[in-house]
Amino acid sequence: MLKKLVALAAFTTFTTAPAMADTLDDVVDRGTLRCGVVLDFPPIGYRDANNEPAGFDVDYCNDLAAALEVEAEILPLTWAERLPVIVTGRADVVFGATSDSLERARTVGFSIPYAIYYAQGVVNADSGIETFEDIRGKRVAAAIGTVPEQEWLKIAAEWGEEGNYQGYQSENEVFLAVAQGKADIGITTNTAVLPITQQYETVAAGPRMPWTTDYTSVVGKRQDVTWLNFLNLFVTYQVRSGRYQELWGKYVGGEAPELRIPGVMY
Repeated sequence: MLKKLVALAAFTTFTTAPAMADTLDDVVDRGTLRCGVVLDFPPIGYRDANNEPAGFDVDYCNDLAAALEVEAEILPLTWAERLPVIVTGRADVVFGATSDSLERARTVGFSIPYAIYYAQGVVNADSGIETFEDIRGKRVAAAIGTVPEQEWLKIAAEWGEEGNYQGYQSENEVFLAVAQGKADIGITTNTAVLPITQQYETVAAGPRMPWTTDYTSVVGKRQDVTWLNFLNLFVTYQVRSGRYQELWGKYVGGEAPELRIPGVMY
């Protein structure tokens, strides 16, 4: 009798357990890939002359959709929206220069790195900023929810200059603030410096920031291991096929950064 009750309980638990998320099947069945991209981050994500999404991340979205034989639906995001759209299920995946921190990994899942950046400033031409130490006492801007903001606030606290910091919802607002002289320096990534200095006559390239290289990953649901495994394989195939180098050369120029860390298997 006891064995029958145990078996019945096990069967009931098995049959009533909620189905695990399977984004891979959902995307294929739906026929569309909902792909989040930050579009104020040229040349990685931006709007072209026809106001259409373009850039390195947009092409990666399209490549992933093609690999799945579905249509890509590009979802424009702010920096602060990158994680919430995954948690709430509004997006299947995010290509948004998202740093793969351990803190963030408690909320969302990450693929192996698909792109690498380092932080650099863009400065107002009249700011007098040439070196990192020149930033002391200056007005510093960054986009809310980004690694540059998080890392800069640590330095600002050490210097006792938290009051000089300005947070903006988008990098376009950061660049405009610098161009208009409302901020002395805006912190962004190295890939954005050239197009922004070409766009604004009053903006010049600034110093590199002292924190470490920024490894960024594709973002998916933390619990969906099958989907994350597929994203890992996709990133690997982009490199093996030469597509990673092709797109990096197209949008950034030069040789694409090495994605592997010495001593790490991927």
